[in-house]
Amino acid sequence: MIKIKEITSFLQQLAPLAYQESYDNSGLQTGDPEWNVTGVLATLDCTLAVLNEALENDCNLIVAHHPVIFRPLKQLTGRNEVEQVIIKAIQNNLAIYACHTNLDNVLPGVNAKIAEKLGLIETNILEKKAGNLLKLVTFSPVADTENILQALHKAGAGQIGNYKNCSFRATGTGSFMPSENANPYIGGINQQEYVNEDRLEVIFPAHLKDKVVAALLKAHPYEEVAYDVYRLENTNQELGAGMIGLLPEPLEAAAFISHLKNKMQLNVIRHTDFLNKPIQKVAVCGGAGSFLIKEALRQQADVFITADLKYHDFFLTEGKLVIADIGHYESEVFTKEIFYDTILKNFSNFAVLKSKVNTNPVRYT
Repeated sequence: MIKIKEITSFLQQLAPLAYQESYDNSGLQTGDPEWNVTGVLATLDCTLAVLNEALENDCNLIVAHHPVIFRPLKQLTGRNEVEQVIIKAIQNNLAIYACHTNLDNVLPGVNAKIAEKLGLIETNILEKKAGNLLKLVTFSPVADTENILQALHKAGAGQIGNYKNCSFRATGTGSFMPSENANPYIGGINQQEYVNEDRLEVIFPAHLKDKVVAALLKAHPYEEVAYDVYRLENTNQELGAGMIGLLPEPLEAAAFISHLKNKMQLNVIRHTDFLNKPIQKVAVCGGAGSFLIKEALRQQADVFITADLKYHDFFLTEGKLVIADIGHYESEVFTKEIFYDTILKNFSNFAVLKSKVNTNPVRYT
């Protein structure tokens, strides 16, 4: 049997919890990680209707994009739907896992799904994050280099874009003198030693630091391992907000709006005036994305698709950009496909379902 912790651990490989925003509350919200999984229901929101759907289909794990517990709960009395959902989930031994802004921020996440729906090519993260990469520098006896690098790569170090097992090495001479209390791998007590060593450098995400250092210490033959960890200012090509890409062929603005409605299953779009030019470079951000308007302008996007825009946000186009607000639910509803496809591909011992409940609280008349 597959345990809940195996599913959630796998989802954390897709979208590490360390990548969620400071205000967020992703992760396991109810349930026991040790429970066996009977079925998984993928959804955008976890409402009472979704909870009932899970119970009707013998699913004891709900994987949602939006956390049901977003703000601190001071009591559980069932006075609102959030409290009712939590109470009923606990009563029925139902686990709820949220994968929110961490899924927004990773390359194969929410915005990649929008780009896929629209058929965009040559996609990149719109606003890449910086300061979340570390570099490990260590020194290894030449004969042990490959073993140490294998351990570091297995721990998650050395991934750069579409390339894995990346490292740098340079050979030099290391020197040391073991003291009387030492148990040296090479050399004798109170004797100065000179050893051919490789200087090794690997890059890794900051949240993997403990895992990578532990792998180094376990694989390294020395009693005392010399290493340094540096924080890099480089932007992370696989982490950040929004996405930008190209349509295979440019479309006139009206034709693009029709394309957008068709692919995203929209009935209505709020947008600025069309410009007197075709649309090809497209920027997107699922959910509330007004903070990316200036970046979309800087990268000379022809259109920026997002949600939850305020009246004055539409004035920020500078006459150079079409802004399209397609609605929060509409921009993220296909997130359930990410959960469904990912879990189904890697776990086949139980049912994985996409919720059929429309959780959109907004109505148009």
